[in-house]
Amino acid sequence: MDTLDLALCILYMAGVLGVGWACGRRQRDVRDYFLGGRSVPWAAVLASIVATETSTVTFISVPAFAFAANSRGEGGNFTFLSFVLGSLVGRLVVVGCLLPAYFRGELLTVYQLLEQRFNRTVRQTASVLFLITRSLADGVRLMATALVLVALVPWSDATAILILGAVTVLYTWMGGMRAVIWTDVIQWAVYLVGATTAAVLLWQGIPGGWETVVAVGREHGKFRVFDFTLDLARSYTFWAGLVGGAFLTTATHGTDQLMVQRYLCARSLRQAAVALLGSGVAVFLQFGLFLGIGLLLFVFYQQAGSLPAEVAQRPDRVFPHFVATALPAGVKGLVVAAVFAAAMSTLSSSLNSLAAASMSDFYRAWNPGRMNTRAELTISQWLTLAWGLVQMAVAWGATHLAERVVDTVLALASFTNGPVLGLFLLGLFTRRVDSFGALTGLCAGLMGVATLWSTGKVSWQWYVVAGAVLTATAAWAVTGWRTTRAQRSPLGPTAGV
Repeated sequence: MDTLDLALCILYMAGVLGVGWACGRRQRDVRDYFLGGRSVPWAAVLASIVATETSTVTFISVPAFAFAANSRGEGGNFTFLSFVLGSLVGRLVVVGCLLPAYFRGELLTVYQLLEQRFNRTVRQTASVLFLITRSLADGVRLMATALVLVALVPWSDATAILILGAVTVLYTWMGGMRAVIWTDVIQWAVYLVGATTAAVLLWQGIPGGWETVVAVGREHGKFRVFDFTLDLARSYTFWAGLVGGAFLTTATHGTDQLMVQRYLCARSLRQAAVALLGSGVAVFLQFGLFLGIGLLLFVFYQQAGSLPAEVAQRPDRVFPHFVATALPAGVKGLVVAAVFAAAMSTLSSSLNSLAAASMSDFYRAWNPGRMNTRAELTISQWLTLAWGLVQMAVAWGATHLAERVVDTVLALASFTNGPVLGLFLLGLFTRRVDSFGALTGLCAGLMGVATLWSTGKVSWQWYVVAGAVLTATAAWAVTGWRTTRAQRSPLGPTAGV
């Protein structure tokens, strides 16, 4: 990168650190640190939801989806939008069925509801699954950002991961959730401007402009949006995207601490609902933009350039390669800052949510006595640092991944979100299932998803559906069996319960 590019990136990083410092001056207790004092306006919550949902995976791997199909022949077109349509359906379910429950009382984490309905063991089990899944998925996201940095400066993967992770941890440490949300607002604006600028320059660099894009896109089937194939092993079909996407979004946006924590920062239930539904429209348009960039990259390198073999074999590296080799000084710095913004918005949210779950679901549960508010705040900051180190370690390990990053991240999220969604549905909509049945159902759901994964014959987009159904069915059946057995016992209906 040129001096101007480096200056823009350094200025951006200094800016987010400044926001973290400013927000940190207003921290009084863990309610401020994790919920922003429950005083954040809906527009900022909306921007934070979208920015959190959009990481570097979106920035480099969604264009890669449209650029080329993977080894199983999935992608190379716009069929990813079927998944986004499912996401819109999932948001409607969350607003109608789950969101009202989160505004009854004072929650710090979503998993507190499971203890109210079942017991502490169920709550902590669900929280552990969140901690593990979130650390793995967001560690992979951090690795994806490092790919961009390594393409631009002569650093190793480990050095790039360390620098990105350290800056994100520092401003999250200082400012808590208030800093996370307000930097999300800035970061969303930065990466939209960066992505749009890159798209315009790509289009201008293609001989023949839009006519060439349309002609080449049609010739190679790039404009295909719906794939109505009835094949459970195939991802991004219309059915997998609509049904699987709806279930996955219901789980991630309705039962995952990362997203629910944003709603709890809003001033009211109504404002949280408006923010969540509005984010769905914004995300749909945004994914359309990034898929369009993938199409433009394909046409650009078909008509006006060539790719090194090592880049062509790994589509995730195509957009970083374009940024490094084709963009002018200044614009390159803007796009790189946009990539950093996309990464930091998700990672900072993840770190704060991981710390919140650790503090509320474990530390407070194991130390029920009244603690000094300042001491709790300090412990929460140290937990933020600890989870940052974990994600950096995961990112270093993920540098050896060969598959498209977006598939890896979404598959990781799908693995545990289904069984946890099944728990919440049981807790909110039935009084029959007891804590033993809930834990048994959760184990059955996890084992079922693991079995589906091991066969390699079912797409990850069906994991959440299968996990939720298996968990709910097994929990219902086990509780019914135990109840029937107790009623038949000569000791009376309470025996064995």
